[in-house]
Amino acid sequence: MKQISGGVTAPKGFTASGVHCGVKKGKGDGNQPPMSKMPEVLEGKKDLALIVSEQPCVAAAVYTMNRVKAAPLYVTMDHLENGEAQAIVANSGNANACAPNSHEHAETMCQLAAQATGLKASDFVVASTGVIGQELNIDAIAQGLPAAAAALSKDGSDAAANAIMTTDTVKKELSVTCSIGGKTVTIGAIAKGSGMIHPNMGTMLCFVTTDCAITHEMLTDALHEIVPRTFNRVTVDGDTSTNDMCVVLANGMAENELIEWKDDNYTVFYKTLYHVFEQLARNIAADGEGASKLITCTVADARSEESAERLAKAVVGSSLVKAAMFGSDANWGRVLCAMGYSKAPFRPEFVDVKFSSAVGEILVCQQGAGVDFDEEAAKSILSQDEVVIHVDLHEGEHEATCWGCDLTYDYVKINGDYRT
Repeated sequence: MKQISGGVTAPKGFTASGVHCGVKKGKGDGNQPPMSKMPEVLEGKKDLALIVSEQPCVAAAVYTMNRVKAAPLYVTMDHLENGEAQAIVANSGNANACAPNSHEHAETMCQLAAQATGLKASDFVVASTGVIGQELNIDAIAQGLPAAAAALSKDGSDAAANAIMTTDTVKKELSVTCSIGGKTVTIGAIAKGSGMIHPNMGTMLCFVTTDCAITHEMLTDALHEIVPRTFNRVTVDGDTSTNDMCVVLANGMAENELIEWKDDNYTVFYKTLYHVFEQLARNIAADGEGASKLITCTVADARSEESAERLAKAVVGSSLVKAAMFGSDANWGRVLCAMGYSKAPFRPEFVDVKFSSAVGEILVCQQGAGVDFDEEAAKSILSQDEVVIHVDLHEGEHEATCWGCDLTYDYVKINGDYRT
């Protein structure tokens, strides 16, 4: 496995682009963070992305479990019913959710993208992200798609990654190669996600491309097995979006032997895809709205992986734990408190808790009770960019890791006037 540059255009046969079309009018009017958080001015920000494969692809996707779903998800579900797609069109600046004419606008986006690229509307996955409840500026998208199609290139992943960002402060982009049956197979991905992150599928948006030859069944199995152990273990603020979607397109242009069984070749593909998703999950948690640090919680020696996950997610999702991490306060009691209301079985009197970071590790709780520790050393450990909370239950052989971030003043500032 080797990390390379290129994002979604690193695999053979894929091009991408991102352009500004003006989905949002004015500055700071709904889904952008304060100007101080953005590395670029909002006027001219890219807000329309295209990803296109030379050849038809096997396609698999997972979607938000929120009962309220945005129209693009339903259109994508319909288009992927045959397990195939060839391209993705996505916009930021408006979620096209719970809005007038939302379904029609999602369908129109696909039709306009098809006209611009020479494909069929049904070949497209469609996605939107941004403010909920406002009608999509479809005229701006209609004007922008010809330019997006003209800009498609092998160097277009960066532009596409930037075009799907909302309150993200950094782009999420990754590409990795592996060897399958003597052929080099590449997986590339872009994602966005910063707030409204407590997914029951994947992330806010994640688009994955690969030149691997794999059946729809095997691709679907891999996606459904990996997402629960990666993206679904991220929480920023406890809110599950209406627009969450994770899609994988596989065009087979690596010409490896077709993966149609869970054999050694499948295992290599699975591990590579897992690596991509895990890294993106960490990146999303670290870039949580207003966040100053990534919080990782690993619960070990649990009775089951499910209970370990439930406990770890309760810890990284706790507002009190997140606030303590922001203040670099070794308030380990909040960790046990969050575990206690998780509804996962464990014996508090067996629990050990340690905090660690790049500068060291410190034991703060043993067998469910506090121990003497150096407060200054603990503060130094908790002041780093990534803090790890280690919980040992001493009850079993299973473990799980979840990711979150601290809770800062900026989170409220960003979301207090998100719409207006």
